[in-house]
Amino acid sequence: MKHPLLFGYQCLAGLSDTAAGALLCVAPRFTLKLMGLHPAADTIPYVSYIGAFVLSVGISYLYGALLIAIEAPRERIEIVWLLTAFTRSAVAIYVLKGIFIGDLEFGWIAVAAFDAACAVIQAIGLRNKWLADD
Repeated sequence: MKHPLLFGYQCLAGLSDTAAGALLCVAPRFTLKLMGLHPAADTIPYVSYIGAFVLSVGISYLYGALLIAIEAPRERIEIVWLLTAFTRSAVAIYVLKGIFIGDLEFGWIAVAAFDAACAVIQAIGLRNKWLADD
C-alpha cells in the first residue's frame, strides 16, 4: 500500500475531480467551455448541482490519498476504491448512453473515458490486491 504510484493515482484523481467539481459549482458555464462543451442555458443550474457530486468524489479520492499516506489499514482504502469505482462506472454508463441517444454532445466522451478508465483500474487493482500490505 506504500507504493508511490498508488498515492500519485489517488492524488491525481482527487485533485482533478475536486478542481472540476468546485469549478462546476461556482462557474459551470466557464468550466464546460474549458471542456469544449456547449451547454444550453437552461441546463446550467443542473450542471452546477452535478458539480457538488463531482467535488465529493474528488474529496473521497483525496481522503484515500490521506489513508495511504498515514498507512491506514488497507480495508479502508479498498472501500474508497470500491465506492468511487461504483460512482465512476455509473457516470461512464450514463454519459455514454447520453452520447449514443443524442442527449449529450460527443465532447462528453472524455468524461466517460476518464471515469471508465478509473473504474477499470480500480477494479483490476482490487481484484489483484494492489492495495495489500507488502
